[in-house]
Amino acid sequence: QVQLVESGGGLVQAGGSLRLSCAASGRTFNNFAMGWFRQAPGKEREFVAAITWSRTTTYYADSVKGRFTISRDNAKNTVSLQMNSLKLEDTAVYTCAAGEESPAYGSTWYQGYAYDYWGQGTQVTVSS
Repeated sequence: QVQLVESGGGLVQAGGSLRLSCAASGRTFNNFAMGWFRQAPGKEREFVAAITWSRTTTYYADSVKGRFTISRDNAKNTVSLQMNSLKLEDTAVYTCAAGEESPAYGSTWYQGYAYDYWGQGTQVTVSS
């Protein structure tokens, strides 16, 4: 059974940092991209960041560029999201996702339907 388990969420003051991690298990993830999405209360789920299997390509939402960094360790089947300079508007449930890098992935990486497996999410709360 495939599982994606997030950790590292919590409460942080604005301007602070958090590092989220996601551990994947249950199958091999060769040629799977890994991504992070978030959903704030009353808002739609939105794309945050993604990284390809080869780690040569990363994608970021404009709202987090320059502040967040995604990375992965294929040997450990983990993906991390380093979040710096956190803002109040970064408050959300952050969810890890894995999606096979089909030919279409290059143009659909920011869409939820490009991902096959999802974690349960971890809460990130940024306070003033």
